[in-house]
Amino acid sequence: MITDNDNRNKIIGRIDWITLLIYFALVLIGWFSIFSAKYNDLHPSIFDFSMEYGKQLIWIGAALFFGFVILLIDAKFFHAFSLWIYIIVLMSLVMVLVYGKATKGATSWIEFGPIKFQPSEFAKMATALALASYLDRLDVDLNKRKDRIVSAALILIPMALVLLQNDTGSALVFISFIFVLYREGMPGAGWLMIIGVVAALLFVFTLIWTQKVMFVILGVLMAIVLLFLVLQKKRNAIIPAIVLFGIAFGMVFSVDYAFNKVLQEHQRNRVLVLLGQLDDPKGVGYNVYQSKIAIGSGGFAGKGFLQGTQTKYDFVPEQHTDFIFCTIGEEGGFLGTSAVVLLYVALLVRIITMAERQRSTFSRVYGYSIAGIFFVHVAINIGMTIGLMPVIGIPLPFLSYGGSSMLAFTIMLAIFVKQDANRLNIL
Repeated sequence: MITDNDNRNKIIGRIDWITLLIYFALVLIGWFSIFSAKYNDLHPSIFDFSMEYGKQLIWIGAALFFGFVILLIDAKFFHAFSLWIYIIVLMSLVMVLVYGKATKGATSWIEFGPIKFQPSEFAKMATALALASYLDRLDVDLNKRKDRIVSAALILIPMALVLLQNDTGSALVFISFIFVLYREGMPGAGWLMIIGVVAALLFVFTLIWTQKVMFVILGVLMAIVLLFLVLQKKRNAIIPAIVLFGIAFGMVFSVDYAFNKVLQEHQRNRVLVLLGQLDDPKGVGYNVYQSKIAIGSGGFAGKGFLQGTQTKYDFVPEQHTDFIFCTIGEEGGFLGTSAVVLLYVALLVRIITMAERQRSTFSRVYGYSIAGIFFVHVAINIGMTIGLMPVIGIPLPFLSYGGSSMLAFTIMLAIFVKQDANRLNIL
C-alpha cells in the first residue's frame, strides 16, 4: 500500500536539482555582489544585519523557507486556489493605490511597520497562475473569441493597476504573456508580436527622423509595394496592404501625442538619452553613463572582489538594486558577466524544457509564463545597465537587493519545480 509519505518522497526525489543549483548559484552571486556594492569598512561582516547585505540574507532565508514549504505541500494546491491568489493580489494592488507609499516616483509599496511590501512583484506570479488555471479548463479554446477576451482580461487588469501606480517597468513585464498565448496557439498572437515590434521601430525612427520624414518614407514604401502588387497581378492583396500602411501612418501620427502626453518628463528624457537625442551625463543619463564606465573598466577578467573603484566610491546610484549587474561587470569583467548571462540562459532553457514535458496544460502554461517573466526582466535590466534599454527600474532576478523581488521570484520558481516533480502523477 502506497502511503502519502511514500508519494511525497517520490515527488521530492523527482525534483529538478539542476534548476535549483542554478537558482542557488544566482542567489549567492547576488548576495556577494550586494555585499561588494554596499561594503562599509565600519561593517565588514557580510552577516551584519544592520546593512543591506545582512538584510538580504534574511530575505534569502525567508525565500528558502517558503520555497521549501512549497516543495512539501500538495502540488494541486496552487491549481485549486489560483483564482483566490489572483483576487487577493488584485486587492493588494488596489490597496496600494489608496494606502501606498510613493518611492522614486512610483506609488507601489505598502508599509507594515519596518517592512515594505511591493504587490506588483507578486502580481506577475498570480497572473501566471490564473492564466494557467483558466487555459487548463476542458471547455476553453483560444480559437474562441470569448476565451481570448477572458485571457487578455486576466493579463490586462493587473497590468492596468500597476500602470496606475506609475510603475511602468513592472507593467511592461506583463507583455511577456503574449509568448504564452502564442505557444498555446492563439490565432493572431504571432501577428501581435510582429505588430508590437513594428510599432516600437516606428516609434523610435519617428523620434530620430521626425514625423514628416517618416511620412515621406512610408509614402514611398507604400507606392513601391502597391506598384509591385499591381505588376504581379495580386489585386487581392492591395486592400490589406493599404490598410496596413494606414495603420502605420496612424502609429507615426500618434507618436508625438504618446511621447509628450503619456510619458512623463523623466521618462521622455531617458528615451532621448538612449537614442542619442539628448546628452546629459550629469543629469538623467548619469546612471547609465557611470554604469557603462564601471562595466567597461572591468576588462576581460575584472578588478577583483571588493576592488571596483566605481563601486567602492558609489559612482553608480542604485548599484545594489537595479544596477547590480555593473558591480559584476567591474569586479568580474567579461568572464563574470558572461557567467551570469549563461546562468540565466541555462535557467530559461531548463524551464522551457521542463514546460514541454508537462502532462497538464496548467503546468505547461505556468512554466512558459515564468520563462517569459524571467526573460523580460533579465533582458531589460541588463539592457538598461549597458545603455541598450531605457532605465525603467526593474530588478535583476535573484541578484538585485529587495525582499519583495527575492520572495516573488523564488516562490514563482518553486511552484513550477513542484509542478514538474508531480508531473508523473497526472494521467
